[in-house]
Amino acid sequence: MANKVEHIFKLQTSWDGGRNDTGEIHCEKLQTTMSIPKEMGGPGIGTNPDELLLSAAASCYIISLAAMLERSNVKARLVLQSDGIVQVENNIFTYKQIIHHIEVFLHEKNDSHMRIARRLALKAEETCMISKALRGNVDIAVDCKIVE
Repeated sequence: MANKVEHIFKLQTSWDGGRNDTGEIHCEKLQTTMSIPKEMGGPGIGTNPDELLLSAAASCYIISLAAMLERSNVKARLVLQSDGIVQVENNIFTYKQIIHHIEVFLHEKNDSHMRIARRLALKAEETCMISKALRGNVDIAVDCKIVE
């Protein structure tokens, strides 16, 4: 019989005004201002839903990869840049794609560790909880570079 555990994360938001005003986000570890980004005709104050979605996907991916490398006894430093691509067509905004550009700096660079790191860089995206939640709606790609 499977063991089931549920975690509940709570977030509170408030918004003061209309489309081009600002709101607040409050979580246990995050408090910030939000608005519509300038690129989408908003004031660009604080963060925005597009950045928050991208940061959730990126942080989940890099943590998943770090844990997988650790379990495989591959020590590395990870540097990630993630790009979120939002398409606007006929005034409809669609989050189309996230591309994770991961650089893996191996502490011990050998063929085995390089092979494991490259395989896990792809597998981490498949197993990440946020990637799974987005699957079918947002294309997620991984660009992996093993660095000396």
